[in-house]
Amino acid sequence: MNTAMTSWAAMLFLPFAVPIALWAVWSDLSRMKIPNKAVMALTIVFAVIGLFAFELDEYLWRWVHLVVILVIGFVMNIGRMLGAGDAKFAAAMAPLIALPDAFLVMMILAVMIIAGFILHRIARTMDWVRAATPDWESWKRRDYPMGLSLGATLITYLVLAALTGA
Repeated sequence: MNTAMTSWAAMLFLPFAVPIALWAVWSDLSRMKIPNKAVMALTIVFAVIGLFAFELDEYLWRWVHLVVILVIGFVMNIGRMLGAGDAKFAAAMAPLIALPDAFLVMMILAVMIIAGFILHRIARTMDWVRAATPDWESWKRRDYPMGLSLGATLITYLVLAALTGA
C-alpha cells in the first residue's frame, strides 16, 4: 500500500485538480478565503478518479491521509498557524499524495511558501498589479494567502508525477 504516485494516476487527476487548485489560489488572493466548495470539489475528484487511478486497498488507505492532515490542520488552526480553509484544502489535497512522496511534497511546499510570499509581497507594491486587482483582500492584509502555495504545490507535484512517476 501507499506506493509512489504513478504517471498514469497523476495524468488522471491533473485535468480536474488543476482548475480547482487555481480556483483556491484565486479565491485566497482575492478574498483571503478558500471556498468550502473548492475543498469539496477536490475531495469529490479524489473519490471518483481515485477509483480508476488506484487499486482498492491503496484507494482506501489514501482516505486516511485526508483524516490525518485534517486533524493536523485543525490543531494548527487552533494554534493560529494557518487558516481553516488552508487546513481543509490541505486535507483535500492529501489523498492525491502518495505517502512515499510526502518528503518531496513538503520540499515543494517549502519552496512555494518562500517564493509565493516573496512574489506576493513584491506584487502588492506594484501599482499596475494593484490597479488590475484593486479589490483583492490579500493586498491589504498582513497575513499571507497560503492557498497560493498550497495550490502551486499540488499542481507542481501532479505535473512532476505525470512526467516522472514522482
